[in-house]
Amino acid sequence: MTKPNNRHVVPNPNGGWDVKAPGASRSSAHTDTQAQAISRGRQIIGNAGGGELNIHGVDGQIRAKDTIAPGNDPRSTRG
Repeated sequence: MTKPNNRHVVPNPNGGWDVKAPGASRSSAHTDTQAQAISRGRQIIGNAGGGELNIHGVDGQIRAKDTIAPGNDPRSTRG
């Protein structure tokens, strides 16, 4: 069984946005905008063979999830 390749797009307390693996102390990427972080997160997950991208809002709560191919999407609708 392969290790899940999930990432979270979270606000950085010092400004900007981070792409982080669950439980990681360091971020995989840091960007100025959330849109850039989402794009970079999709790229990181896609390069690693697919997985789940969890997008957090400025309040830290998950506001959206996106399965990156060839991930295992439990829903048949996009988004």
